[in-house]
Amino acid sequence: MIRKLPSGRWQVDLRMDGRGSKRIRKSFDSKAEAKRFETFILTKRAEGKDWNPSKADNRRLKELVQLWFNAKGVHLKDGERRKRCLDVIADFMGNPIARTVKPAAFLAYRAYKIQEGASTKTLNNHLGYLNAVYNQLHRLNEIDFENPIRNVEMIRLDERELSWLTVEQIRHLLKTIEEFSQNPHVHLLTRICLATGARWGEAENLQLRHVQEGKLRFVNTKSGKSRSVPVSPELFQEIREHLEAHGGFSFSLSAFRRALDKSGIELPSGQAAHVLRHTFASHFVMNGGDILSLQKILGHSTITMTMRYAHLSQDHLVEAVVKGPLVSLN
Repeated sequence: MIRKLPSGRWQVDLRMDGRGSKRIRKSFDSKAEAKRFETFILTKRAEGKDWNPSKADNRRLKELVQLWFNAKGVHLKDGERRKRCLDVIADFMGNPIARTVKPAAFLAYRAYKIQEGASTKTLNNHLGYLNAVYNQLHRLNEIDFENPIRNVEMIRLDERELSWLTVEQIRHLLKTIEEFSQNPHVHLLTRICLATGARWGEAENLQLRHVQEGKLRFVNTKSGKSRSVPVSPELFQEIREHLEAHGGFSFSLSAFRRALDKSGIELPSGQAAHVLRHTFASHFVMNGGDILSLQKILGHSTITMTMRYAHLSQDHLVEAVVKGPLVSLN
């Protein structure tokens, strides 16, 4: 609106998008000048152009990465690793002005990493990390421009083969560990993972205080949430005695991998100790366990991850035989 001030000058006072939005106030010697300015501002507003636009943001990408790390990354378990990865991406691109990054620049980085042998899942993670920098800072009003790589698509991944051990393979693996491994922890850690579906690192982190009332309490998990899983009385007592004697588990993953190689059991590429978690979940479902209980035991944040095991349900398998289209022909 336009109003006359006590000084005799005329003032334009506008809120561009209502209460709480950006305010423009400017004074003029005559009402006609004030009117022309008001018309100019409203015209520019209709065209989508700001009055007195802010200075262009010329901060470099690595500067935004540092801002993201201070705001978010420092609170993540893998924040330091993500920041190192983001710095590598920025250096590959020549550490450009962040708002000017082109999708082609990231695509060039991705193509280079594929030639180096990086997995598609890893490269999808890298794209997610970079998206997170822009999106997080935009939410915090640290930047006022859109994410310039928002239209870059993730690489479509084939569903990963879900491998699990048979009862005979479990026996053979445990016997191999018992006969050939010099590590005092690996045999028990293997059985803990098979009995609870725990990740190897979760089992290694167990302390005596986590073994109470017939249950194992897993902390510092991937989801950040603690969970408790009951075990048999015999295994429970063995774990307590082992921890009392040793004070804790040492890093034993390498010992497990050596024993797995010695056993001759073949697994898909990239799978080692995680096959124990898959084995627990697969046998749980095949033995009649329900998916919702399995979700809680495994600590999955969504049911989608747990549903990968649903096809192993005996009811599911029987229905494939008795409810298929060929039944009608018979």
